[in-house]
Amino acid sequence: MNRLTLFVCAAASTCALSLSPLVSAQSHVALLAQPHVYTPQSSLPQPANSKGEVMARTHFRLVVPSARQMHFGSSAAQPKELPPFPGYLYETPASLGCVYGLVENPVKGCNPNVTTANPTGGSNAIALVDAFDDPTAAVDLAIFSTQFGLPAAKLTVVFANGTQPGLDPTGNFEIEESLDIEWAHAMAPEAQIYLVEAKDNSFVSLFNAATVASDLVAAAGGGEVSMSFGAGEFFGENEFDSTFTTPGVVYFASAGDSPGVEYPSASPNVVSAGGTSISRDLNTGNFILESTWQDGGGGVSQVEARPVFQNPVQRIVGDGRGTPDLSFDSNPNSGVWIYDSNPVLGAGWYVVGGTSVAAPSLEGIVNAAHSFRSSSQAENRRLYTGWDRGLRNIFYGNCGINVSDFAGLGYNLCSGLGTVKGLEGK
Repeated sequence: MNRLTLFVCAAASTCALSLSPLVSAQSHVALLAQPHVYTPQSSLPQPANSKGEVMARTHFRLVVPSARQMHFGSSAAQPKELPPFPGYLYETPASLGCVYGLVENPVKGCNPNVTTANPTGGSNAIALVDAFDDPTAAVDLAIFSTQFGLPAAKLTVVFANGTQPGLDPTGNFEIEESLDIEWAHAMAPEAQIYLVEAKDNSFVSLFNAATVASDLVAAAGGGEVSMSFGAGEFFGENEFDSTFTTPGVVYFASAGDSPGVEYPSASPNVVSAGGTSISRDLNTGNFILESTWQDGGGGVSQVEARPVFQNPVQRIVGDGRGTPDLSFDSNPNSGVWIYDSNPVLGAGWYVVGGTSVAAPSLEGIVNAAHSFRSSSQAENRRLYTGWDRGLRNIFYGNCGINVSDFAGLGYNLCSGLGTVKGLEGK
């Protein structure tokens, strides 16, 4: 099997690059080559299983260097340097906490190689719903937390069916689980985290796990449940909507990594998490602006009717449920660091993007805001009636099928209401 070693080197010598924190575009390309984005097998559309059940796909992508194999850190041999690396401008908890106004006294420019102040807070519980087992989830989360100066996480892994699920033979769902728990923890480091593992990636199994997750969060006094998966819309999907109605729980679902609408993001009983792009000055590392991500999911549902909370944006969504509601950095070219002890792809530091970044991150931010609303619809009502408070509109870019949707003032089908600007109004 061809083994992708993504940002991984077995020995320090293979990744000991001496790069200035401020590198020119020319030298950056010459030394590091142009990376490309790899869509893992789990993020491709999945055929129905033998029972005719809808199968979910993950919503993440990997950044892969094209000219050389690079592995930044290994459980077998740690190099002298660890992320964030000079010469790379991929995002950290501190840098995105800075961009989104989640830290006090943010560093000008929010350079990921300079800023170190992380988001704080979080309480009650947040849960992540995933498929298959990630046996090193706790270890990987601890490594991630230590590297980025986060407090130790309060993590509990729960098997939705009562027995430990099998492993994903591709290793892809393990990366998804590491991404989910690490970035939920990054945004709400004091919250109790439940990783609820379904036996497989069928909607039946995953929504059973969502019910287990909901009960755990409700018992902890309320909180949030995140689902970083989806599938194309299908008639009858609204029969699953009641899954996301446990009192005291707000649900987040990633909107997808291709133009159009996916379920469960389309459910009126979730907050649909879309994606944006972060632009940085290659010479200084400073934040320039946030724009749309053209591959982000979004559009108007062909199955779900417009929920009441979207009446203020009827001009845009018409009679259908519009997605997304809220967005977060998801473009893999402005991707985030995660750590995963992957048995297939190799253990180490990965750069990932996709709306699988958005759902757990927004879940953590809403948790840290301590609002703990009674339902997703209550959360969305607050967002849609107060979109001008604590939200940043995305004014630049376009998206959608035939690239026919555009960013702009207020709600749009590329970024929803926009991205967060502090904890106010969440």
